[in-house]
Amino acid sequence: MSTPVISSATPAVPASANPAGTKAAAVSPVHSKPVSAAAKGTAASAQVNLVRAALQEATETAAQTLKEANGGDRQAQRLLTKTAAARPVVNTSGQVTGTIVNTKA
Repeated sequence: MSTPVISSATPAVPASANPAGTKAAAVSPVHSKPVSAAAKGTAASAQVNLVRAALQEATETAAQTLKEANGGDRQAQRLLTKTAAARPVVNTSGQVTGTIVNTKA
């Protein structure tokens, strides 16, 4: 029996026979449109609103946070949970019996 010989050379394909090569040359690159001044103003306004909201959240009182948490605000609920975990442990007589130890640190 004889084994067939397999050549590792790849056959040459002429450039004109490659349909992808001809299409790639015919397609022009897509150019993006310049951003208008109105779009820039809208983006700046949105950024100002985000900063304003962050400042309002940072400066609100504990009473406002409690009211928002009771109303379903998830961020206020997380903040109250974090604050409650940081308080010391107190017994029924009002004496501090210890503190919560952070074991993840």
